[in-house]
Amino acid sequence: MRRAAVAVAAGAMAVSLAACGSAKESGDKTDSTGSAKKGDDIKVGLLLPENATARYEKFDRVLIEKKVKELTDGKGKVEYANAKQDASTQNQQVDAMVTNKVDVLIVDAVDSKAIAGSVKKAKDAGIPVVAYDRLAEGPIDAYTSFDNVTVGKTQGEALLKALGGKAKDGQIVMMNGSSTDPNAAQFKQGAHSVLDGKVKIGREYDTKEWKPENANSNMEGAISALGKDKIVGVYSANDGMAGGIITALKAAGIPDVPVTGQDAELAGVQRIVTGEQYMSVYKPYPQEADVAAEMAVALAQGKSLDSIAKDKVDSPTTKAIPSVLVPVVSLTKDNIKDTVIKDGIYTVNEICAGKYKAACDKIGLK
Repeated sequence: MRRAAVAVAAGAMAVSLAACGSAKESGDKTDSTGSAKKGDDIKVGLLLPENATARYEKFDRVLIEKKVKELTDGKGKVEYANAKQDASTQNQQVDAMVTNKVDVLIVDAVDSKAIAGSVKKAKDAGIPVVAYDRLAEGPIDAYTSFDNVTVGKTQGEALLKALGGKAKDGQIVMMNGSSTDPNAAQFKQGAHSVLDGKVKIGREYDTKEWKPENANSNMEGAISALGKDKIVGVYSANDGMAGGIITALKAAGIPDVPVTGQDAELAGVQRIVTGEQYMSVYKPYPQEADVAAEMAVALAQGKSLDSIAKDKVDSPTTKAIPSVLVPVVSLTKDNIKDTVIKDGIYTVNEICAGKYKAACDKIGLK
């Protein structure tokens, strides 16, 4: 299955939004209508959840910092912290950002529930909060991510396509993400909506902390329980876990089993080129990062989000959160050029380096 990427209008939107009335503070400007608003000299706190997944340091952080500078004529600053998959550390980082009096927070939560108290602390201090990539609980002001149920559906549909007639011949293993990540539950929901009734699910796991080594151990357990001749495919919720799963499959002598993924990590794309991994879900990070930056700058400057966020979503604690959901694309060896290369995520030389050159030549990736 191949989906066309749809450009998000907010990604190219000029930030020319009507200012809301706000208390005038030191450094604020007054526009022609006489209402006070903060200028471009703002501090944006950016909190990302971990650094084991390549996207956060390579894409999200860099893209958000770049967009904030662009939107503030180079005057806005981003204060950054990475929680390294520790929810307590992230709560401490929020406290530090509040103490440092940032003007707005962008938070990609390690644990969507555990962060709620810290989100409230920020709000109580007058600091608006943008939930990024994962819908954190607490009084969130805005949210941007991808349509996570659609991500799961995309993965499930791709796996069924890869299995073809084998879908009824054996069993699949489902390797879901962490139970503390609300996105993981939505990926799982989407995948089940496609897979249930069409293929037998022999074993299913919620993988602690999304760690590849935990996925590897889970897969070894599944192979032992089901038997290597009974497994016809694996649903993996992301590329990192797919790497651990494929290692376990190889060690057990199970060849040519389609494995899904997500995030279009370089290692995942290279496995797709060689045929070890069937697909990934490419999520256009530049669009998501641009929207997050636009939301954050607008909120810091006391402006409305009406022109940016056309949708509303509900969290378990907050209703009607202004939101932008970015479309996703099913990435296979057939559309690498039209996705990650076209968007400048990777070059052909990066993907086809060293031992991958022959496989790239074989599929015409030059």
